[in-house]
Amino acid sequence: MTSPEQSLNYGATITRLSLGMVLLAHGLLKVFVFTIPGTVGFFASLGLPAIVAYLTIFGEIVGGAALIAGLYSRLTALLSLPILLGATWTHAGNGWLFSNEGGGWEFPLLLVVLAIAVAVQGSGAFAVKKVPILNNLIPEALRA
Repeated sequence: MTSPEQSLNYGATITRLSLGMVLLAHGLLKVFVFTIPGTVGFFASLGLPAIVAYLTIFGEIVGGAALIAGLYSRLTALLSLPILLGATWTHAGNGWLFSNEGGGWEFPLLLVVLAIAVAVQGSGAFAVKKVPILNNLIPEALRA
């Protein structure tokens, strides 16, 4: 159950929207700039199978849109963690600063922290929160 204080938590809203916009932007970047075959090729260069690239694109686009809408934000944030931890791992060898060649791991790690914050705080204000048909499939603790 969401209390009135939680539903008006503007800090949670800003955190959710920030993470959602970054995820959506990165997913669309993989589709429209790097292209899907280019993204699959990059993932292959890391030793990852093509399915990981497709799931990453899907997760970033759908997850980002869900977070922007405020739809099951706790669950969406938790489901984004493997993608974000994978990005942190990918950039780990490039040093700390994201301005380093190949991008360091500071920015992906920040996104991990944002996802954890959303998972802890929930959706905040201005969120759809649920879809009645799906609601019974989602554990109650993850419905905010």
